[in-house]
Amino acid sequence: MFGHIEASYDLPVAGKNEDIPKDDKMNRPHYAEIARELTEAIASGQYPVGTVLPTELELRDHYRTSRHTVRAALHELQQLGLVSRRKNAGTRVESSRPRTEFRPTLASVEDLAQFGSEHLRLVQSTEMVVADRDLAKTLQCAEGARFLRISSLRIDGGKGRAPVGWTDVYTAPEYADVADVAREQPDQLISSLIEERYGHSITEIQQAIQAVLISEEMAKRLRVEHGAAALRIVRRYLNSAGDCFETSVSIHPAERFSIAMRLKRSST
Repeated sequence: MFGHIEASYDLPVAGKNEDIPKDDKMNRPHYAEIARELTEAIASGQYPVGTVLPTELELRDHYRTSRHTVRAALHELQQLGLVSRRKNAGTRVESSRPRTEFRPTLASVEDLAQFGSEHLRLVQSTEMVVADRDLAKTLQCAEGARFLRISSLRIDGGKGRAPVGWTDVYTAPEYADVADVAREQPDQLISSLIEERYGHSITEIQQAIQAVLISEEMAKRLRVEHGAAALRIVRRYLNSAGDCFETSVSIHPAERFSIAMRLKRSST
């Protein structure tokens, strides 16, 4: 059972919501913006795990918005597993990082790194392979090119649940020693390990998502029925020179994985 820790935080006093001029009401923050700011505050330690967030009224006044908007923002945090809410007990911080299972935003390199830390890699095999016509098309390489392939199951933090997915990572043969490191550090993305050991810097990730049916062989690995729906995700990791130094091909059963993205209109 968790202990109950209370803390007080200094919030700028913006005045009561009813006193906000009409022009200011047009600029009230959207609930998603409030949720994002609170998420960042929790991650930075401003609101440590075990403490209680400011009340709805305090947040309403601080953000100069409506109580309904504040509640929507707090609900978003609750959906992410960051907080819990109980009547007469306030909003308690439960985690410093989102824990919504199998629903990463995957909108940045940092999002992928977080997914890697929460869904551990269990290496199943490592081998040198030669790209046939189909693989060459997937990897966007010449037929006959040689790669180190690291095949792994992804699991949810070692909790004994069914695998989140299967991933084949393809890298250049000269990165062969990263295979052993991948076994030793299951919470680190292989791309991050290559960055650290070989001086690459990920500047772009190209991602293609396709709906597929799970093959008989893959069904056994992932403990699902043959022919079940799945997402096939191919990611190409590019360095600052625009060269692809790793390609991963992942298969995720549909009922265990989804992707959320936030799209914004360009200002230009």
